[in-house]
Amino acid sequence: YLEGLLDIADLDGDIEISVENERAALVIEGGDLTHLVGGDGEVLDAIQELTRLAVQTATGERSRLMLDIDGFRADKKSALAKLAEETADEVKSKGKPIKLAPMNAFERKVIHDTIQKIGLSSESEGEDPDRCVVVMPA
Repeated sequence: YLEGLLDIADLDGDIEISVENERAALVIEGGDLTHLVGGDGEVLDAIQELTRLAVQTATGERSRLMLDIDGFRADKKSALAKLAEETADEVKSKGKPIKLAPMNAFERKVIHDTIQKIGLSSESEGEDPDRCVVVMPA
C-alpha cells in the first residue's frame, strides 16, 4: 500500500519494516517527505490510519502498526520522553500531581511508558481531543 502511495505521489522513499513492542513498525525515509508528515504529524496520522485499514482489508484483522516518516515520530518520542522525565522530577520534588497539556494517543503512551519506567504512576483524563496525562507522586 505504502509503495503504491509513494509511486502515485512520485516520491522517493525507502520502506523499512521491523517489530517494536509486538507491533509492526514501518519507517519511510529518503527524499523530501515532510509534506507526508504535516505540520504536527496530522498527515502522518492519516496515512498511518489508511495503512492500518489497508492491512485490515487484506487480512481481515485490525492492525496496530506504527508508521514513521523521516524520523518525525522518533524525534517526537525523544522529546516526549524528556518532557516525562522533567515532569517526573518536578512531581518528585513537589510531591503533587502535574497535569500535562492535551495529547494524542501516541503521545500519551510515550509519557505513560516513560513515567512507568521511572517508577511513578500516571493516568489519562478527559475526552479527545482534550485528553491529557496526569503524573502522580509515588
